[in-house]
Amino acid sequence: MTNIYFVRHAQPDYAFADAAKRPLTEEGERDILKVVEAMKDIRIDFAVSSPYKRSFDTIKQTADEHGLDIAIDERLHERINGKNSNNLEMFRKRWSDLSYSESDGECLQSVMDRNIAAVNDILDAHRDENIMIGTHGTALSTILHYYDNSFGVDDFMRLIDFMPYIIRLGFNGRELVEKEEILIVKKEFKGGNNR
Repeated sequence: MTNIYFVRHAQPDYAFADAAKRPLTEEGERDILKVVEAMKDIRIDFAVSSPYKRSFDTIKQTADEHGLDIAIDERLHERINGKNSNNLEMFRKRWSDLSYSESDGECLQSVMDRNIAAVNDILDAHRDENIMIGTHGTALSTILHYYDNSFGVDDFMRLIDFMPYIIRLGFNGRELVEKEEILIVKKEFKGGNNR
């Protein structure tokens, strides 16, 4: 079996405008230790991350503890948001129609397509290994939706306040056969530009 441990980043500093370079808050930095603790007794064979700083930084110490470098896969980045797109009305619109996006944003279908392409490549290249992926709230939600299309806006709204969050998906080839939540750290989502 191949196990992928998806690690949604710790709490970011929403005051920082550049989504790709947005750092973690001091509290988020402290919560990295919860990721390290949750993963300490798990063999990890490969680590890969979104190119965004908050995701990379969330898994860096864990990767270091396991003697791993972190590969970067550009396809794993978070959804490109338009202006004023983080509100319940917009969340509901996007989840009811995955092809919908604000004019300057990215639709959930696009996010899901590129993230699943990355996941499939990782599964093919690392069969029967344990993989850690640094990810984001929306990106991870689209991955979970891909494997279970009942995952929708209510599930997304539950996950939005988990920073950091770890879920293990177990695969036989490319087929999902197991799902297990490993770590939930509740933090209030404060409506930043990207998750």
